[in-house]
Amino acid sequence: MTDATAPLRIAVVAPVAQSIPPERSGSIETLTAQLVDGLVARGHDVTLFATGTSRTAARLEARFAQGYREDPTLWPWEFCEVANIAAAVAVAADFDVVHCQAEYAPLSLPFTALSAAPMIHTVHHLPQPSEVALWNRDPDAVFSAVSQAQASALQPLTVIGVVPHGVDTEVCIPGDRVSDALLFLGRFTEGKGVLPAIEVARRAGRRIVLAAEANEYYHTHVAPIVDGDRVQYIGELSATEKVRVLQSAAALIYPVQQPESFGLVLAEAAACGTPVVSLNAGAAAELVDDGVTGVVCGTVDEMVARLPLALALDRIQIRRHAEARFSLSRMTEGYEALYRQHVASARGRRQ
Repeated sequence: MTDATAPLRIAVVAPVAQSIPPERSGSIETLTAQLVDGLVARGHDVTLFATGTSRTAARLEARFAQGYREDPTLWPWEFCEVANIAAAVAVAADFDVVHCQAEYAPLSLPFTALSAAPMIHTVHHLPQPSEVALWNRDPDAVFSAVSQAQASALQPLTVIGVVPHGVDTEVCIPGDRVSDALLFLGRFTEGKGVLPAIEVARRAGRRIVLAAEANEYYHTHVAPIVDGDRVQYIGELSATEKVRVLQSAAALIYPVQQPESFGLVLAEAAACGTPVVSLNAGAAAELVDDGVTGVVCGTVDEMVARLPLALALDRIQIRRHAEARFSLSRMTEGYEALYRQHVASARGRRQ
């Protein structure tokens, strides 16, 4: 067996806010679980550093029995994340590569020079220039990006590749019944644009369903608008419930106000055959093929005007697009290629 095909010894360091995969919502935890299981299925020797409640096909190393979202004594949260990273770095000599997934900030960066194995850092937001300037204090650190938009935002840091997120296209599948209701699916924050989503539905004369965990923003800004008829709130969803709601939605409304590094729900909607009506921010234009899987708009006015076009799109064609672009196998193979590239580069520098 050649080096190019030999199994790798991979450490994947997950956030320790909650289990891998999560019990309910949590895109980073879901993606990490899918990646790890995909790597194991491809024959690699994988160790997952995560909470003890995690369920994985890999070897599990748990510094904490529960995540800090479940156990209020595990604060400050930064300590938990650093302790989990340190546990992996302490045994890094046992691995060919260490891949750290960061929920808030790449706290693994300072460990780059201390790790006996090469490290790859992945963040899951679109960083501000001030963040990038701070992270650039570790010039030997390398990142993988989840979109071209994020790769651009990470400059001048070293980005060794772009691997888009994948979704389980065997679980996210089109349904049999489509309602007349629009859908907002995401956290209740100003940046996610729930209020513009409600405005789009109102101006289009459509019902809208809101699905997310209730928080202070919801109670203050959204709950007074929810009437149980034109604006319905159905709470936080499990993975199964989310698929069911996506399947039945006439369209997903995505008027994101704060640019994002990816937008996993856009890929999940496509896999369910559901068209997307999105504002053009962050990676949205990379993920939504305008006129094929949805429409990408510059303003809320344009979202209202182009909604009929989105509703008329072929849901079978949307699904095919998702199968081609967002499969879990494509994501797993992408990371496998990055690992091999980074391991070979590190070996070359040592010789």
